[in-house]
Amino acid sequence: MTRRPATPLPPPKERRHLRETAALTQAQLGERVGVAPGTVRAWESGRTNPRGRKREAYAKLLETLAEEAAAGRGARDPASAPETGPGANRTEEPEPHPGPEPHPEPEAGSEPVPGPASEPVSESLPEPRPAPVALTPAQAFDALYEFSAPALVRQTFLLTGRREQARESVERAFQTAWEQWPEVARDRDPVGWVRAAAYEYALSPWQRLRPRHRRPEPPPADPGDRTLLNALLRLPPRHRRTLVLYDGVGLDLPETAAETEASTPAAAHRLLRAREAVADRLPALADPQVLHRRLAELASRERLGAARPPSVRRGGERRARFRTRAAIAFTVALIGTTALTLRTAPTHYEPPVSPGQAVRGVPPRVAQGSLSDEEQELRRKLRDQWQDGPERLRPELE
Repeated sequence: MTRRPATPLPPPKERRHLRETAALTQAQLGERVGVAPGTVRAWESGRTNPRGRKREAYAKLLETLAEEAAAGRGARDPASAPETGPGANRTEEPEPHPGPEPHPEPEAGSEPVPGPASEPVSESLPEPRPAPVALTPAQAFDALYEFSAPALVRQTFLLTGRREQARESVERAFQTAWEQWPEVARDRDPVGWVRAAAYEYALSPWQRLRPRHRRPEPPPADPGDRTLLNALLRLPPRHRRTLVLYDGVGLDLPETAAETEASTPAAAHRLLRAREAVADRLPALADPQVLHRRLAELASRERLGAARPPSVRRGGERRARFRTRAAIAFTVALIGTTALTLRTAPTHYEPPVSPGQAVRGVPPRVAQGSLSDEEQELRRKLRDQWQDGPERLRPELE
């Protein structure tokens, strides 16, 4: 019995992009395929790949989503539809050939994948693809920005509740990524790198000291959205970030713990506490699936735009030049101050001079006057005597 090749699938990131383009949640897509939302999350992260009938159903559904996205873009711009569709870079996938199942279907509908590689060579023969076109660093950065910036702005809005702060946080994160682009380009998950930087900037305590933070922004129009946003903002920053990453973005628990720089048990504890706090204020969101859907709806209803990639790159370059010039000016000032100190500093120790004090009680000095007759006689007698003075009287024996 010969084994037929497995149905080709797009890369994990393209699977997630197709689902988000069709405005489907992981639970909705799982219902169509017949699997749990956690299985869809594992397929989109690349940890596992579907097998058997579920693989064929998942491939057909993704192909349908790609055709719908291409048709929607073609209706808006028929001339550019073939180039901008999600499946433009993929070759046409062949229809599955009828035949017996190669393997029994597992319980979870997936098989573990040891690494980011999509398909084993022994099971599938990938179709020849065109040679990849080498992109310049600016083109690669622009592609990453256009792909992930809108979603990151919506996610950051759930953390801060402020639209302008969310946009600025994402732009600052991408500017930092452009400054360190070689490191970000080689990273296993560039979107996660930028997301972590944006969340750190958005949740920084220094944001409270800015004058713009003191002016309130208009809340969402829907009362339910306002209540949910207020419940999120009442959570501690760490719990709020864990909840958004796990129930909003759709990361699994180890990835959430790694991005929040916590252990897996600590991340699970924060997630449970955050869910309990939200369920106390909104009992209808006690179900994690309902909470995930409401978070996606709250983020998608806000009209949050992002700047163009060239302006973000120029802003990052201006900030880098300013910091470089400031560092050079500070170094020059430090060198000048050190040289002036060495020039004017004393080379030996000089003890301080004590302040003068007036001496009291000494009689004033009087000038010498004329000698009397007795004094003149005494002076004459002293001059006439020997050099050793007058003779002394010596006792003698009688």
